Amino acid sequence: MASHKLLVTPPKALLKPLSIPNQLLLGPGPSNLPPRIMAAGGLQMIGSMSKDMYQIMDEIKEGIQYVFQTRNPLTLVISGSGHCALEAALVNVLEPGDSFLVGANGIWGQRAVDIGERIGARVHPMTKDPGGHYTLQEVEEGLAQHKPVLLFLTHGESSTGVLQPLDGFGELCHRYKCLLLVDSVASLGGTPLYMDRQGIDILYSGSQKALNAPPGTSLISFSDKAKKKMYSRKTKPFSFYLDIKWLANFWGCDDQPRMYHHTIPVISLYSLRESLALIAEQGLENSWRQHREAAAYLHGRLQALGLQLFVKDPALRLPTVTTVAVPAGYDWRDIVLRIGLLGCNATRENVDRVTEALRAALQHCPKKKL
Repeated sequence: MASHKLLVTPPKALLKPLSIPNQLLLGPGPSNLPPRIMAAGGLQMIGSMSKDMYQIMDEIKEGIQYVFQTRNPLTLVISGSGHCALEAALVNVLEPGDSFLVGANGIWGQRAVDIGERIGARVHPMTKDPGGHYTLQEVEEGLAQHKPVLLFLTHGESSTGVLQPLDGFGELCHRYKCLLLVDSVASLGGTPLYMDRQGIDILYSGSQKALNAPPGTSLISFSDKAKKKMYSRKTKPFSFYLDIKWLANFWGCDDQPRMYHHTIPVISLYSLRESLALIAEQGLENSWRQHREAAAYLHGRLQALGLQLFVKDPALRLPTVTTVAVPAGYDWRDIVLRIGLLGCNATRENVDRVTEALRAALQHCPKKKL
């Protein structure tokens, strides 16, 4: 028998059925789930260290190698969002006192700076105004001056809509004995990306953007150069949960018997497996084309409304997230500022829906006095 009376009664809200509104998600992520991925989320639980689960994990690794275009054996899933994968990369590669060069042209570069400082690295931000990107010459100047062990760049900066060119940066970094870390959370599946051919040493992404899986898992891969840096470090990583040596073993990346590290999100991994299966069936190049064509159609419709795209150079526009300059005289809170067309939502029909909604918003939102 209980020895004390309950102080807290059952919440009334939890005694009612769960009610979820039917929403068309056209923001910068997460995106709506296709029926096959929703069905995967309703499957029965299996043991997180069972033979069947290990098979699913191995299939997921192969899917990540495909979408990343890499042969890296050290490829796995982090039980957390894309932000968690960023932390995993930094806490495993950087040690206190290491020099860290960061392309800070949006929110994700700014967060990389913050995490690097918490680790105790010597952080050198290359700060740009929103909309800016980095050239090979600018990065080489930073490499020569600061001699970093790691350079961070965001491939698809969702806070500004900028697509950072990557060709040549891996080769440049390696010439200066520096590793290249790239954030592809907002770009993976929506625009060309070639980890091995572009010389990227650490690449990570999230499940909830163009992959159309639920939020909460992230994808990451390490080159042999990155593995050597992590496995030869003098100090233990600050995080046990994100220690890549443990995770590599649990994900079968080290050819050793798998040992328990943490309880993985089994149901979320079902969904991630199916999302990778769908993009494999569609084909990466077809997925890239779908997003490119939907973005081009969206840009044309927006410009027909008299709106200006925030990123002026078409070659630097992120296909999965379109940023629009707020028209003069309007309060940005009154109209949609960012529109993303991700995964199965990247269609002409959805472009028409969102541009008609914008047209109505521009007609009905009151202009502010200048």
